[in-house]
Amino acid sequence: MVKMETAELETDLSLFKYDNLEQLPPRYRDLDEDERTERIEAALAELGDDVVILGHNYQRREIVEHADFVGDSYQLSQQAAEADAEYVIFGGVTFMAESADIITDDEQTVILPSMEASCPMAGMAEALQVDAAWAEITAAAPDADIIPITYMNSYADLKAFCASQGGLVCTSSNAHRAFEYAFERGDKVLFLPDKHLGENTAYRLEMEDEIAKWDPWDPEGKDAEDVAESDIILWDGYCQVHERFREEHIEQVRAEHDDAKVIVHPECRREVVEAADKAGSTATICKTIEEADPGDTWAIGTEIHLTNHLQRWHPEVNVLPLCGDACMDCNAMRQIDPNYLTWVLEELLEGRERNVIEVAPEEKDLANVALERMLEI
Repeated sequence: MVKMETAELETDLSLFKYDNLEQLPPRYRDLDEDERTERIEAALAELGDDVVILGHNYQRREIVEHADFVGDSYQLSQQAAEADAEYVIFGGVTFMAESADIITDDEQTVILPSMEASCPMAGMAEALQVDAAWAEITAAAPDADIIPITYMNSYADLKAFCASQGGLVCTSSNAHRAFEYAFERGDKVLFLPDKHLGENTAYRLEMEDEIAKWDPWDPEGKDAEDVAESDIILWDGYCQVHERFREEHIEQVRAEHDDAKVIVHPECRREVVEAADKAGSTATICKTIEEADPGDTWAIGTEIHLTNHLQRWHPEVNVLPLCGDACMDCNAMRQIDPNYLTWVLEELLEGRERNVIEVAPEEKDLANVALERMLEI
């Protein structure tokens, strides 16, 4: 573990924090859908209320159909805490499982089926890396109160770091309120790790002229004193799925469907959000389709599996992907293979806990402070 320079925290890079997670045993790798479905259902029947399965909106059908709850990451963590099951199996990525461990009781154990399910965007803002940048930026603006805000899509240690510096967490739905919270208490905001959500939020608050970007990947291309002159400092991170969407995708779908409306996630580029009819979180996207009139056409700019779910759940609405599968597939989410789900459930039947995600106590306490500040807004 490494001690941070600007906070009383010890942590490590995520690559090393979860080196205890295991790969899928060979005997589980060739299960077909019928066999694994039968085995999953048998295991769940025996485990009963001891287990709750969470399925993020971006999970494939074979995971979602076994989930007790389906939704976005923070909502799922809250539902797990309320369910009070002994085991929480999170069909999502690492930072989501961490959030569930932060929110749930100490008696509940959180399991991430696959060791490979690690969000690339979360990995673009490692807490140790942010700590070093924070030292530079705050030294360049010694008289300014800078409030860090981290998107929910970040590791627990970064949430803890933000809390230690007076900051908080936000979701894509309440990012604008998190900015307002920060500016009520400070002079500037450092927003991590998603530059597109940060930029779209700045535009929403009519503060687009106050933006500077901090590129941690280019040591020669950033100047702390220049960046610190702006009121909103955006970390140069992004979602690899949402950044693929382009204006031409919207133009194409409108050319092919005269009556099409377009809704995109606010993790998309600014020009894509501007070109769309609507932007919003996965919950907003789901609600928009639920409330659409029969025969309406909606093109969706987010991960392909949610689009597929909405096509199945609302056949009366013409739901289209904004671009093809290659554009919209999240490789990290895809790592939660249903064969992994079969494995971890059957291991629980044998009294063995596999791929447990556990946040260190001090880190958990501080991360929870950041989450509680979010709930204030």
